[in-house]
Amino acid sequence: MKIGLALSGGGARGIAHLGVIKAIEELGLSFSAVSGTSAGAVAGAFYCAGYKPDEILEIITSMGFLNSVRPAWSWTGLLSMEGFKDVMHKHIPHNRFEKLNPSLTVTATEIRLGKVVYFTEGELIPAVIASSSIPAIFNPVTLDGHVYVDGGLMDNLPARPLVGKCDFIIGSHCNPVDQRFDIKNVKEVTERSLLIAINVSTSHSKIHCNFVFESPELGKFSTFDLAKGKEIFQIGYRNAKSRLPELEQQLKQHAGKYNA
Repeated sequence: MKIGLALSGGGARGIAHLGVIKAIEELGLSFSAVSGTSAGAVAGAFYCAGYKPDEILEIITSMGFLNSVRPAWSWTGLLSMEGFKDVMHKHIPHNRFEKLNPSLTVTATEIRLGKVVYFTEGELIPAVIASSSIPAIFNPVTLDGHVYVDGGLMDNLPARPLVGKCDFIIGSHCNPVDQRFDIKNVKEVTERSLLIAINVSTSHSKIHCNFVFESPELGKFSTFDLAKGKEIFQIGYRNAKSRLPELEQQLKQHAGKYNA
């Protein structure tokens, strides 16, 4: 049975995906295909390039990585992701979708056309950068005449690219909307507004998943809480471990229908 994994966007909260993957691997499962948006695309790229969850955590929590994606909220100008691109080239020098195993689909939004685009071949790193380019914070990415921004605007939990390719799809969603919210500044209002909008499309994407991991505890973290990466990783891991019996049961039931 082919198992697919869809990883949502969510900024620093996406580090929880690594904990989820670690727990699933401890169950003895492997994936035939992975899809990811924004932070999920980053996690998916490193994982499909052969890095283990704990290794990816070390890369992401290193000061070099933290400095490469740290934004400066202001009313002027947009930031580039050149530093982040350098980090990815260092750790994934081949920079090709075709060399990944399992296969990876990266989601981005073509901002001028207002449509979702799924990258599956060619250069890997530009696609991941495009998928992670949060509007109004990072510069859009231009590729082959098209202009791309964060894939979460159109498909934050990209399960659809796995439909038909996999028999059982697991989703890892790291963007719960915390019900407690105090308005402190324009940064937090902007971030929460985007989060609420993104969750509308996520609800539809969950329909394509056979099983979804989602930890409510992640709601207390902001998009740029990368310095809290190890704590976020552990939350994802603990939540996934607690639900593994449920996942096993779902897999057995699905396998029975699949083999019938």
